[in-house]
Amino acid sequence: MLDFRGKRNVTEEEFYQLRENSDRIMEYIDGKVFISPSPSTKHQRISGRLHAQLFQLLDGSDCEVFHAPYDVELTHDEIDDTTIVVSDLSVICDKSGLTGEKYVGVPSMIIEIVGPSNQSHDLVYKPKLYMKYGVKEYWIVNPILNTVQVYTLDVNKEYRLHDIAKDKGSIHSTILSEFIVDIEGIFD
Repeated sequence: MLDFRGKRNVTEEEFYQLRENSDRIMEYIDGKVFISPSPSTKHQRISGRLHAQLFQLLDGSDCEVFHAPYDVELTHDEIDDTTIVVSDLSVICDKSGLTGEKYVGVPSMIIEIVGPSNQSHDLVYKPKLYMKYGVKEYWIVNPILNTVQVYTLDVNKEYRLHDIAKDKGSIHSTILSEFIVDIEGIFD
């Protein structure tokens, strides 16, 4: 995960100019630009499997799944900063924020697949960010350790570990009761 930490903050307009002149995946958080590396083959396989399962489950429902690269501009009544993330998978149940280019709002669920170069970003920084904006459920899929962790917002608006699975077994969502993931199936 490349970023511009230590450099001056950029404006939202400068961020979009950078994006216009690049084919890299970029996020805009706290006035800083984060550049993601291209995903690995294993990452793409896992993402594809989870997307296919979610797509089939949600087809015809009030919710929809979007996969990267897709901009999500997080919003909250008490936060006036512009924050644009590109999550691996975003489940959106409030479709009023869908535009032709991005989603403006807060997804109900976000799934991130950790890679060697983005571990601290996905394991430390993004949970705090998603918790701050009120993402109800956050999944961390770690192909390095063959683990899946599911975090849910509690009554105090803080993430609590709901479930964890390693190597085998299954794990399920709290907000999408029929979304049950076979651990061996996504990592093989």
